[in-house]
Amino acid sequence: MGGPLTLAQIASQLGGRIAGDPGVLIHQVGSLERAGRGEITFLSNARHRAKLAGTGASAVVLAADAEPLTALPRIVCDDPYSYFARVSQLFNARIAQPAGVHPSASIAPSATLGARVSIGPGCAVGDGVAIGDDSCLYPGVVVYHGCRIGARAIIHSGAVIGADGFGIAGEGGRWLKIPQIGAVAIGDDVEIGANTTIDRGALDDTVIGDGVKLDNQIQIGHNCRVGAHTAMAGCVAVAGSADIGSHCSIGAGALILGHLSICDHAEVSADTVISRSIRKPGTYTGMFPADEHGAWARNTAVVRHLAALVERVRSLEKRLEEKEKGDG
Repeated sequence: MGGPLTLAQIASQLGGRIAGDPGVLIHQVGSLERAGRGEITFLSNARHRAKLAGTGASAVVLAADAEPLTALPRIVCDDPYSYFARVSQLFNARIAQPAGVHPSASIAPSATLGARVSIGPGCAVGDGVAIGDDSCLYPGVVVYHGCRIGARAIIHSGAVIGADGFGIAGEGGRWLKIPQIGAVAIGDDVEIGANTTIDRGALDDTVIGDGVKLDNQIQIGHNCRVGAHTAMAGCVAVAGSADIGSHCSIGAGALILGHLSICDHAEVSADTVISRSIRKPGTYTGMFPADEHGAWARNTAVVRHLAALVERVRSLEKRLEEKEKGDG
């Protein structure tokens, strides 16, 4: 842990305007509700403004429009959330394994490891794999043959990179496996969560762009492409051959069907099913909120008959128009 640091020392490294005592000593970061003496917190969401009055923090990071809400020493900046993330980095260095290969890991002789790579206990790295400088594979990560991982990757326990995609063809009532001859190509500065799986391509590579952040338990199907700096929350499932743009945000539990595309700067809300391509940046939401079961069942029954209801309305509108013409 770094520090302690004064507010002035923090601002000298990260920028921002100090109001109040610049000599306040900060030892750690904390939440609005639980921060105590020597800790710095942040306010980025107007919904939490009421909590600011009761915080025990010694200082706060906030935007200019929230500054009148507190007399605490503060750092004023344009984006308190990202600023706070950088403050936290000052006090909490990323926990990393020592560089090198743990004795229990299995590394194919033809694999190439960059400088300062860390391979944890029980990892398996296959033939022809290339892993870039300063990357870290936590215990139990499996990287199949031919896959490529860029520099500074963080891959958490249980992740599987390059398993076969779900490629099968029906023949005479049985399934015939299609060889998955592509690989997985992962860019620089990518983080992959625990138990996330990225399938190798059937023909071309599955591609994960620079700076992509994948949460735990995500499934990326074969031949998918995920653009740079896109982030996905837990349990997202992306079917094969989907093409997702850069700087997208995909909420937890969202489902993205295969062979469609999502443009850059799109946001998909949690639990949303994307069944058609998205060609315009914006936020896309589609969900059926939970309700008391009886009400939910009635509403679901209505939804099932919406198409028929639309046809009836169109028919009635047409008859009304014809009647109005006749009266005229």
